[in-house]
Amino acid sequence: MFLLWGWLEKSPHRFHFAPQIGGVFEATKFARSCEASRTTISNYLSVLEATFVAHVVRPFTKHRPTEIVAAPKVYGFDTGFVCCHRGWQRLRQGDMGQLWEHFVLNEIQGVFQARTIRYWRDKRGHEVDFVYSKRGQPHAAIECKWSADEFDPSNLQAFRRQYPAGKNYAVANDVTRGYRRRYGDIEVQFLSLCALLADLR
Repeated sequence: MFLLWGWLEKSPHRFHFAPQIGGVFEATKFARSCEASRTTISNYLSVLEATFVAHVVRPFTKHRPTEIVAAPKVYGFDTGFVCCHRGWQRLRQGDMGQLWEHFVLNEIQGVFQARTIRYWRDKRGHEVDFVYSKRGQPHAAIECKWSADEFDPSNLQAFRRQYPAGKNYAVANDVTRGYRRRYGDIEVQFLSLCALLADLR
């Protein structure tokens, strides 16, 4: 897998695709800087996804004009791989939130063995980290926070204005005993990662 990353970095189009932690992937932006076609860049991403070197999380949308409908978020296949590739010897406090989000994604995909996770974002900048759907059930909205104190309900509130039915989760590293809080019209369940996986089952 390391060889594949190296091949991409040294390709004739000088395509440098460093492992990401949930960054929005804009093929057009890479195409400009690499002097390659958008199709070529998208094909590179497809190779990474097919070989499980990258997790590609696509937008959840009903194609409403206020929603982001095309740009996926891309995660390296493993948080340890991402840190190693970036040369991180010590983690800064500011890195914890992104790595926690990535870890939560890895665990959900590992437990359920499915690539059915989506994310949601509207054109006003509201974003829900993950939207998990089971056939015939309402959409579960998941926000990932390193600390529960960092939680802001505005993103889930914006999502639920569009999609009212479903559970709302805030999964945080520092929550050991779950609890619920109400924010206006929505109720949010704060819980640990293990409790989230059990509840999603």
